[in-house]
Amino acid sequence: MTDLIELISALRRPRLLIRAARFGQRDYNRRRDLKRLIAGADLPGPEAALRVLISEEERLEEERREGLASYSLMRHIEVLIALMAEVRLLPRPRALA
Repeated sequence: MTDLIELISALRRPRLLIRAARFGQRDYNRRRDLKRLIAGADLPGPEAALRVLISEEERLEEERREGLASYSLMRHIEVLIALMAEVRLLPRPRALA
């Protein structure tokens, strides 16, 4: 799990993409949005969802950088919104006493 958090915190994306994703978080509905972004009958746990979302986001980022016509800005923002929201659902490590 720590690897996932480190991987996400290391993402460097254009400021406008990140701002749009942060803005869209308030309307994020896990059941509706995650089901649409991740093909599958059942909703995965946050950790499994993050693995799929990270892979999809990397693919979208590559398309964006290459300027491919298949790139979807809206999908990229939706995936970033889901990434940010799913990270918040991960269990927090307990502090050492």
